[in-house]
Amino acid sequence: MLIGSVNAPVSLGIPASVWLFIAGPVADVPPAPCADYGLRVLMRMAGEPSRAFTTAELAEEFRISRNHLAKVISALAAAGCLETRRGGGGGATLADSPENIRLGDVVAALEADQAIVECFAPGANACTLLPQCRLKSRLADANAAFIADLNRSTLADCVYHPEKV
Repeated sequence: MLIGSVNAPVSLGIPASVWLFIAGPVADVPPAPCADYGLRVLMRMAGEPSRAFTTAELAEEFRISRNHLAKVISALAAAGCLETRRGGGGGATLADSPENIRLGDVVAALEADQAIVECFAPGANACTLLPQCRLKSRLADANAAFIADLNRSTLADCVYHPEKV
């Protein structure tokens, strides 16, 4: 689940009141970098969909770690959002048209291994509230609603065109 500042989801078209309902008191936690950077990459690439982008140029433009961005681009490729080519003339391009890339699907794919609470994490779970806990199903429902709401929008709704200097 993508958790971030109250303003971040608003830029994706999610009303602040809905975000606060979903995120509650954790709304001041920085957004998960994988989804945050992944959405930035896709929005930027959607501005020039036929162009191949290198990790180095995107990292410089976004002022973020090249190594971390390489992992994000790899995750986007594994999710079927990007196609990548190595070597001279290589880089990453959108795997589909922006109209066919749903934002919720991107966030769900990039944050699949990020558990908001321990009982959502695969593997060992030491929570002593299970099996009587009533929170897990509510969080699962809120997360599903969040992804469904994001899926009402595509990458085409969020195309980023940098200002020409």
